[in-house]
Amino acid sequence: MYRIEHRREEYPGTFTLEMSADRGRPVTCDPGQFNMLYAFGAGEVPISISGAGRRDGLLVHTIRTQGLVTAALERLKEGEQLGVRGPFGQGWPLDLARDSDLLIIAGGVGLAPLRPVVYSLLDGRGRARRTQLYYGARRPEERLFRHELNQWGRAVSLVQSVDHADSDWPGHIGVITGPLQASRINGPETIAFVCGPELMMRFSIRVLLESGVPASAIFLSMERNMKCATGLCGHCQWGPRFICKDGPVFCYKDIQPWFQIRGL
Repeated sequence: MYRIEHRREEYPGTFTLEMSADRGRPVTCDPGQFNMLYAFGAGEVPISISGAGRRDGLLVHTIRTQGLVTAALERLKEGEQLGVRGPFGQGWPLDLARDSDLLIIAGGVGLAPLRPVVYSLLDGRGRARRTQLYYGARRPEERLFRHELNQWGRAVSLVQSVDHADSDWPGHIGVITGPLQASRINGPETIAFVCGPELMMRFSIRVLLESGVPASAIFLSMERNMKCATGLCGHCQWGPRFICKDGPVFCYKDIQPWFQIRGL
């Protein structure tokens, strides 16, 4: 059981819950893992962890309202409770970035599972030779963690892009692969973490491969059809793998044969 300590609306339809363990010890999670969140009377849903185990000890989840369960979670107020089951899955391989250039590429809500990676680097728990963060969103007001992005930009190289903007937007306009393609990537010495809409990930991976980044150095997070989180129900079978227990973070080299097959 967890209690909601803080609730913040990122933008309409997307919100962040910061929670504390109601009884017992709080769960400890690796960046990239997910939990099953249970809304009483509605059911449970898999949600990536957007923060855990920092100084305040709060468990953080950023959620986009897409169905009955997430709508029930959206209605919860500070002080109310929900169930947490987890953590599950394989996270981001931060150890592999220790002596490499790290590219973090996020689209929309895909920044949420990558937020713990950024804080691991800022807190000194992770290490990379150089870190670049590319973040794309539909509109400036639909960016996650807007109050944190400015802080991150002082510690890592941050490039932001939006699909639609007004005259006050100072950044790039268009898909995030535009500035990514224009950047100087040292392919053989780069490791990339990618999360976002699948179409965005496909084009980002194409740019990375063309820049000389090995398929074995590209990692992506998938969140398709997860239901039980233990690989028993079969809902999230993807080729010969199960997203819930073999992912949600995969090495592109391992899933390359079926990643381009839509609807698999």
